Amino acid sequence: MDRLGVETVWVNEINPLSIEVYQKNFPLPEVTRGDIRTIPEGDIPNAEVLTAGFPCQPFSSAGKKLGIGCDTNGTLFNEIIRVLKERKPQYFILENVKRILTMEGGLHFKTILSKLSELDYAIEWRLLDSSNFGVAQTRQRVFIVGTRVDQIKDKSIGSIVKLGSDVDSIISLGSLRADSALQKIDLNRGKPSNWGVCLNNKWYTKNLPLNIRYADPVYIKDILQPADEVDPIFDFTEDTTKRLENSDFVNKFYNGVQLLWNQKGGARFGYTVFGTEGVASTLTASTSRHYERYGIDGKYRRLTNIEYARLMGFPDDWCDVASRYDQYSLFGNAVVPSCVEWVARKLFGTFSYCERDVRMYNNSKQQEMLF
Repeated sequence: MDRLGVETVWVNEINPLSIEVYQKNFPLPEVTRGDIRTIPEGDIPNAEVLTAGFPCQPFSSAGKKLGIGCDTNGTLFNEIIRVLKERKPQYFILENVKRILTMEGGLHFKTILSKLSELDYAIEWRLLDSSNFGVAQTRQRVFIVGTRVDQIKDKSIGSIVKLGSDVDSIISLGSLRADSALQKIDLNRGKPSNWGVCLNNKWYTKNLPLNIRYADPVYIKDILQPADEVDPIFDFTEDTTKRLENSDFVNKFYNGVQLLWNQKGGARFGYTVFGTEGVASTLTASTSRHYERYGIDGKYRRLTNIEYARLMGFPDDWCDVASRYDQYSLFGNAVVPSCVEWVARKLFGTFSYCERDVRMYNNSKQQEMLF
């Protein structure tokens, strides 16, 4: 968002280490620290865009029998609803894990759509894979965007569709009116696909291809540090060689990830040595992921913290105020910037990839963001 010339006017974060990293890279504005649930609406300024991420813990199903979906009270998603209701930004961008689409048979996600559409926003969501956006990692995430309904003159499906407008199979929706093409969300029937739109508690959803590339492919071998720059602490050649005695050489690809060795009789990722010809599997905040082995130049080692930064699309020194150990979790808990930039450009419909156009846009209309 910063790369697009969007001005951030407010930030909230509860994790002290995340705050330290964020403040190092973005000194202004000062981060409002603490639990968002304790911050009064009056302390949050007006802005044109709200961006947020929220845990995907299941909502309570207490209200399901009444036909009103799940109870979101006490969740951080409910705080997003609170801010949207109070501040009414023109746009919002939310991000979450793929699993959110299928939790409780889709009820969880349909409740999210219902709550958001009740606030008079036209909503679109799409599942994206970061490996299609110029990073060497498969990381499937759901992006949910919203545009305030009073900002949309033409209520056709085509005017609502932004994230999916590049897919041939849905361009034909442009002539369909929203009131005729959308069906009322039934909380007890129907499951969300990986793409869809929602307006006034009605939706249209279908599966779109996940393998559409928006940037040249990048593989692990492309982001590795030179051998003479890698600290010996990352090397596990001796230990790994012994373990391989009880492993099978498979050398196959799964979802773009190269698997060299797999534990005999184990699960797909039971004890696996990965190759560098493919992309990395999804980085997580789990500390156990930090010790995965990769076959590199005849040796076996784990990836460095700098290589983790590159797998996410961050500069090498982005998290250098944190310990090497903590950097792994920070990157695993982050969002891929190139995906966010693509989503924002599609949502606003004003930016192009030309920096000159971005500057011209900034001069004509100052865009602010509430983060």
